[in-house]
Amino acid sequence: MKHRRINSMLGEAYSWIAVAVMVAVCLLILLTVIIAGKDQISWRFLTTIPSASAADMGSGGISTPLIGTVLLTLIGIIIAIPLSLATSVYTSFYRTSGAAARGIGLAIDILSGVPTIVIALFALAIFTNPQLVFLSTPVQNGGGAIIERAYGRSFLVAGITMAIMILPAVVKSMTEALRAVPRSYIDGAMALGADKWRMVTKIAVPAASRGIVTGIVLGMGRIMGDTAIVWLALGGTLRMTGQQPWYFNMADTLRNTGSTLTSYIYYASPAGEGQNNDVAFAASLVLIVIILILNAITALLGGLGSSRR
Repeated sequence: MKHRRINSMLGEAYSWIAVAVMVAVCLLILLTVIIAGKDQISWRFLTTIPSASAADMGSGGISTPLIGTVLLTLIGIIIAIPLSLATSVYTSFYRTSGAAARGIGLAIDILSGVPTIVIALFALAIFTNPQLVFLSTPVQNGGGAIIERAYGRSFLVAGITMAIMILPAVVKSMTEALRAVPRSYIDGAMALGADKWRMVTKIAVPAASRGIVTGIVLGMGRIMGDTAIVWLALGGTLRMTGQQPWYFNMADTLRNTGSTLTSYIYYASPAGEGQNNDVAFAASLVLIVIILILNAITALLGGLGSSRR
């Protein structure tokens, strides 16, 4: 009995230490970013476009990278939600076992282990085909003649690639949420004469809405924090390209290149082409604040959903 008590105390102490270390690391990162970047935050910094040169980024702002982050996140998550939810429903209620279910699970596990740079290279190989030129722009040579090849870099291309990248995480989160729905809900609906599709849409999905929203937020956070796909699939321009002003030509803007906060941070920091650490930390702080706000809204919506249920 004494031996078990000692083991229990050691296990509890280890758990507390692990939690303390994790929280300390998170706070250290957050405090470092705040201290290094807070002096650069201003209304001008948030609302002006970046300098065209990576070496002179301190003279510009982050308006277009900020908008680019929002655009890319919306495109990626809008594409990923129906695919992820359909896959989760299929494996949770229609093919819960057998070769098909195992094959889908294996494919999701393999995709989750593929590095994002490999996914970006795959997208570059696919979306440069001339048949997919409508997603980007045609390539031109020095004389202005169009070559039979698509550029393969745009907000649309990067959004589709991001959707592929986040599919495993979002599918797993949604699947866990659907499988956590009490069996009594499902049996009760079926006993009352509901078919499987009505049971899924009226009972299972609403009951699992909190976990589904969590999966969506997880996917959005991964899109906002990725750099490899942005670098290869969105392009290396700090400003919006295409017909100007870009905000009056949104269809053309989505088919052209741009930047996000992560690519802006890369260009501003010594890891990229710039030497503006303060600007890089300021953009990092803005990105962290956006993710924190997103998670807070998710927690609020989840709490309201639980209250209604």
